[in-house]
Amino acid sequence: MSSATTFYDFEPVDKKGTPYPLTPLKGKVVLVVNTASKCGFTPQLKSLQALHTSLTTAHPDKFTILAFPCNQFGSQDPGSNDEIQSFCQVNYGVTFPVLGKVDVNGDTAAPVWQWLKSEMPGFMGMKRVKWNFEKFLIGADGKVVQRWASVTKPESIRGAIEKEIERAEKEGLGKEGASQL
Repeated sequence: MSSATTFYDFEPVDKKGTPYPLTPLKGKVVLVVNTASKCGFTPQLKSLQALHTSLTTAHPDKFTILAFPCNQFGSQDPGSNDEIQSFCQVNYGVTFPVLGKVDVNGDTAAPVWQWLKSEMPGFMGMKRVKWNFEKFLIGADGKVVQRWASVTKPESIRGAIEKEIERAEKEGLGKEGASQL
């Protein structure tokens, strides 16, 4: 989708393969994470859920996390979409959306991931995801604000997320201001 100008212009697929429009998220701050069920970083799902619960309680309808399972790194998410959903819920209590499995790199990378990487390249301008659990922070305006490597613990980025929520509120970009976008 070369005409995309914001995160909200995309429609990745959910676990059933049905389009999952991002337009309804306009006005929310979104943390996007490529996840895997059998990775050394998989316990971050617990921290991500804690962050999601805490921030959605403190700032109702202003923040969410979107997980994109990916099997491109060491085949660490080989299960079906249903198996991945169940794993995340049963083992980590995940309540934020876990979408359908995607590729984040290469010719078959999902368009939203192509866009994310072009908007916020990694270390030394690298336009690929290095491993599972890289994180992208999307502002309420749909622009990429920040990117973190896999080793970055979710709890350590809370301040950056809160700062972005506050900026959105100050600029009137919250859910109620989304129509201004």
